[in-house]
Amino acid sequence: MDPFVSPDWLAEHREDVVLADARMYLDGRSAEAAYLQGHLPGAVFVDVATALAAPASPEKGRHPLPTPEDFAAAMSRAGIGDDTTVVAYDDAGNVMAARLIWMLRTTGHRAALLDGGLSAAGSGELERRRTVLPEARFTPVPWPRDALASIDEAVHGPLVVDARDRTRFAGNTPIPWIRAPATSRAP
Repeated sequence: MDPFVSPDWLAEHREDVVLADARMYLDGRSAEAAYLQGHLPGAVFVDVATALAAPASPEKGRHPLPTPEDFAAAMSRAGIGDDTTVVAYDDAGNVMAARLIWMLRTTGHRAALLDGGLSAAGSGELERRRTVLPEARFTPVPWPRDALASIDEAVHGPLVVDARDRTRFAGNTPIPWIRAPATSRAP
């Protein structure tokens, strides 16, 4: 399966896939509230911050991968099973939804991003009620070691491309567990 599908492809295969709204906002807005204000018809909400990440910590970072068991439980609750094909989107150029697609594809599941994201609906009607699918069976699969890099591999290995926006890359976004250094004043 290609990593991107067109709106036309989705229309032709809509009955064969689970459509997932995987929005997330780093500025404090609620992705779930945005989902309820309007999403593509039939899309389930997948909370990137809780379903696709473990709690933040100084040791593991802001959005560490969840355990395979926690990921499987979140997918099951969303109605995504072992044999489900998933098409995901967001409203930020698919930057957030890409995490879901990477996690699914890395663990051997069929998944793709909707080319155009939420705007792929064009002038189509958005849905404003929560879509709830029956719970599905999603078997936990360990994160493949060859798909992950250690800090040493990232620093001394192949080229690393940081895809964060300029403010986050420059370190100008506060990190909750790091306090600003105290300023010293001369007497």
